Amino acid sequence: MNEQDRNRNDTDAGRMTIRRAEPRDIPQIDVLLHQVLDVHHAGRPDLFKPHATKYTDDQLAGIIADDRTPVFVAVEPGAGSIADPAREDAEGADRLLGYAFCQFQRHVDDNILTDIQTLYIDDLCVDEAQRGRHVGNALYRHVLGFAKESGCYNLTLNVWACNEAAKGFYERCGLKPQKIGMETIL
Repeated sequence: MNEQDRNRNDTDAGRMTIRRAEPRDIPQIDVLLHQVLDVHHAGRPDLFKPHATKYTDDQLAGIIADDRTPVFVAVEPGAGSIADPAREDAEGADRLLGYAFCQFQRHVDDNILTDIQTLYIDDLCVDEAQRGRHVGNALYRHVLGFAKESGCYNLTLNVWACNEAAKGFYERCGLKPQKIGMETIL
């Protein structure tokens, strides 16, 4: 599947396009970042702060602008913003359905690891109102194709043990455990 085909997807959510994130998407990305944090805080309140955000808007702008940290968004063109629907310009805006934050990783001249290029999914989220409509699957397939086209050896991610829904989703996508993080709380 080429990039143009990956960018257009028909889902139960309606007509969807997947594209690189742009600064204008930041307010809607913020909404989804809070949704992810809520899931993690509910599962591990000892680790995740309530009502916090993973990135500031300035950090998001830097991440979006950096080709080493591509961010892809699934949008429904012209469906209206989820960030502030009352805003005058929200009505014709692209509605953000989900995102995937990615990072290129490479271990050059490492003593034990081979020099492969990996695309790491740092965060993948689908708006809670859009879940179950194959948006996450479309985003994952898009990122997988992007990784292949970028010459990556593999695609990796981490998932919190408390997030059973995400673990099940990634297993259905064909991901297998690569390593397992373990803890003892003292």
